[in-house]
Amino acid sequence: METTLYLIPNILSDNTYESVLPAQVGEIVIRIRHFFVEDIKAARRFLIRMRHPVPIHELFFHELNEHTSSAEVLSFLPFLTSGDTGILSDAGVPALADPGAALVKLAHDNGIRVTPLVGPSSVPMALMASGMNGQSFAFNGYLPIQQHERIRRIQALEQRSEKEGQTQIFIETPYRNMQLLKDLLSTCQPDSLLCIASELTSADEFIATRRIRQWKQDLPDLNKKPTVFLLQRESITRRPSKKYEIRKNILQNR
Repeated sequence: METTLYLIPNILSDNTYESVLPAQVGEIVIRIRHFFVEDIKAARRFLIRMRHPVPIHELFFHELNEHTSSAEVLSFLPFLTSGDTGILSDAGVPALADPGAALVKLAHDNGIRVTPLVGPSSVPMALMASGMNGQSFAFNGYLPIQQHERIRRIQALEQRSEKEGQTQIFIETPYRNMQLLKDLLSTCQPDSLLCIASELTSADEFIATRRIRQWKQDLPDLNKKPTVFLLQRESITRRPSKKYEIRKNILQNR
């Protein structure tokens, strides 16, 4: 019997199930009995909202998060081969800025079909809306917690962006957003571009791309708000000359 591992998208903000999740997701979810989840309580809330016909206590949940060992992942193989299963993250899509890749690889290694389902994902959505290079980009996950290490990482990402013309994308734990933002503004070159994409898909969604010097004049409040940061520094050969910038400012102020 051929079985399928479905990668199930979850919402990014409350009360957006109907507006961001295609009907196909619900049709598939209600057929699944075994779920690999980042957090069991969050998964149960999701399935209740999706009106799963089977009582929650009769479904099977297996934790799959950053604490799951390789041995535990291997122990999931019998469930993968016994019928259709699903990976469900707390928010967004599995295996992209979230756990799940190890189980997906296990499925491929054992000839199990893997099917990603369409749904919201903050990283590609932020890139789409940034106006930055969508042909060459890198997702860097979380930057270092220690400030001196974080600053060195920011400098390296800015240099890489300038050298390769590549958009650099990263995230932070929401309660540390403001410290990361302050480090970006104090470290990056004034004309580097920074996009801030916060609370995507919610009523309070905020997306803006500005130069570092412009952000310094208008600092947004990102405290405890899920946010994606995108950094791009134009290469020297493509960067507007100072003469061009001066003329541009004169015309804008007429």
